[in-house]
Order: sequence, then structure tokens, then C-alpha cells
Amino acid sequence: MCSVEKTYENVEISEGVYKLSIKGKFNVKPGQFFMLKVGEDEPLLPRPISVHDVTSEKISFLYQIVGKGTKLLSKLKENDAVQIMGPLGNGFDVEKIKGKIAVVSGGIGIAPLVYLIKSLTNCEIDLYAGFRTVDYSVDTVEENVNRIYLSTENGKIGHKGYITDIINPQEYQTIICCGPEIMMKKVVSMCNDAKVNVYASMETHMACGIGACLVCTCKTKDGNKRTCKDGPVFNGKDLIFND
Repeated sequence: MCSVEKTYENVEISEGVYKLSIKGKFNVKPGQFFMLKVGEDEPLLPRPISVHDVTSEKISFLYQIVGKGTKLLSKLKENDAVQIMGPLGNGFDVEKIKGKIAVVSGGIGIAPLVYLIKSLTNCEIDLYAGFRTVDYSVDTVEENVNRIYLSTENGKIGHKGYITDIINPQEYQTIICCGPEIMMKKVVSMCNDAKVNVYASMETHMACGIGACLVCTCKTKDGNKRTCKDGPVFNGKDLIFND
């Protein structure tokens, strides 16, 4: 589960957003993540990074620079060493997801949804992707989805405003979302009101990645759950979001 691998490539695909690929064969469920770390020095803790895509030759991670750990990741070059631990988390049960589906992302929340979209079968998928100013990674799933709806806060691309402005949950059997908590809270609320199945891939601060430290708890109707161990994928009807 824990190993040191060699970087295949590490490219900036948008300002401050990088795609890191590691060569090798990996058995991963969509929605799972790895803990990644560069070197032995600070930061002491690895960083949780969602699996963005998997092929027969490599695994890819999409991440945004938000602190020292991800800044160090962005400096990786071809054949540099990176510590990885995983796959971790529960991931999506793709066999249970069928029919007309909406996949909803906000910003870097698109990271785990690309591999999910490519893994779904017997589904008619619409992608709703919201960004602040510019879009990224959407082109990698154009062949896998029926329609793509985009939004940006400045209106430069797609709908001007938030992606939740243009979703009608009643058009779908299941909705899957990942992104800022405020966005997922809105999506889950809309789906619950419309009595539509909804799954959310939660993004919380993590430390150990294996459920031992209890740093990444989130609230559910059954009490606090560990995002890293019990999630990151949760049934939306079970989640309780902060006001």
C-alpha cells in the first residue's frame, strides 16, 4: 500500500493546477485517493490527492497548489521519487449507478470525477462543471458524456454564475457531486427536495488517511464519520452540512 514511485510527468494544465502521472499498474476504484509526499523533510504529513485517471500504464492525480505540500509536488520532474500510500477510501460503487446521471463538479472537484465518468457503463451522463474563470480537464471526457454544461463566475465561459443555477435534479435518476462544501450542500439539498438519489465525494482536511487520527470527520445522520475511511463518497441523504 505504501511505496516510492517515479514520476512519469507533472504538467501545469491551468494556473496553479497540475496533473501528476506515475507509471505503473494500479487497481483503483473511482473516487479513491492516495496520500502523496515528496522527500523526508517538512511538511511531515503527506497530502491526500484524488485519483484523476487510471490506464493500463499509469495513474494520474489532479491537484491545486494550496500550501507547502502541494507546492513541493508541483516541483516534481520526470523520474523524481514520490512517496505514495493507497488506494484509500471507499470510492464509488459503479455497478449501482445506472440510468440518466448528472455529474456535478466545482473547481478542482472535477479531479475524482473524470475516472468515474470513464468507468460508468449503462449510463447517460451529463457533466455540469463550474469554475471561477477558466475550465480544465473537461475535454478529457467529451467522448464519455452526452452533454457538458459549464459555468464561470465571470461569465467568460458558459453560464455566468454558479453551476447549481442551471441544474434541474428532476431530470435525473442520480446526481454525483464533488467540489466546495457550499456547492455540495446546495446540490444535496436540491436532490433531497426532489427525492433524487445523490452521492457526494467529500473533501476535508486529512492527516493519516487511514481513519486513525479522526481529523477528517464529517457529520452524518448516524453520527460523525471519518472521511478518509468511511468516505470520501457518501450518500447525500445521510450527510449533515454546517449552516
